[in-house]
Amino acid sequence: MIDAPKDKKQRVITSPEYKHSDFEVRSLDSQCVNASEKQVPFYYNFKYMLAGILFGVILVKAEVISWFRIQEMFRLESFHMYGVIGTAVVVGAISVFLIKKLNIKTIRGEVIDFQDKKFNKGQIFGGLTFGLGWAITGACPGPLFAQLGTGVTVIAVTILSAIAGTWVYGKFRDRLPS
Repeated sequence: MIDAPKDKKQRVITSPEYKHSDFEVRSLDSQCVNASEKQVPFYYNFKYMLAGILFGVILVKAEVISWFRIQEMFRLESFHMYGVIGTAVVVGAISVFLIKKLNIKTIRGEVIDFQDKKFNKGQIFGGLTFGLGWAITGACPGPLFAQLGTGVTVIAVTILSAIAGTWVYGKFRDRLPS
C-alpha cells in the first residue's frame, strides 16, 4: 500500500502514482477542513434539530415508520411504501436534473458537482445486508429516532446496533475487499 503524502491536496491529484488510488477516492469523502473548524454558538444548530423534528413528524404521519407497513411492503401486500419510495426517487431525479440543467448553486454560491461512483461488489452485499436488517427490524436508519420518539423503546436496540455497525465498518473499512 502506498503511504499517504504529507500534502494531500497537492500531491494526490497531480501525482500519477496516486491518481485513481483508493486513498485518492476516499479522500474526496472527507469533510472540508474549513467547515469542521468553524466555531459557532451552541444555539446555531437548533435549526437542524427543528428540521429533524419536522422530518420525524412527517415520517409518523405518512406511516412510513410503521412496522406493519414495512412488513406489508416486504410481503408485497401493499403499494403504500413503494409509492412513498417511488415518489422520493422521482423527486430526487427531477431535482438532480434541474440542478444540472439550470446550473443551480448552493446558498453560498458554490457550484454543485456530482461525482460518478464506481460500482463494486461490496454494494451488492451492503444492499442485501441493509434490506435484511430493514425486513427483520422494521426500520431503516431514517425513521429510527422517530420510532423512538413515538414510544417504541425497543428500537433502542436497533439504534445501538446501527451505531456499532457503523463503528465496525469505519474501523475495518481499509481492510475490506473493494
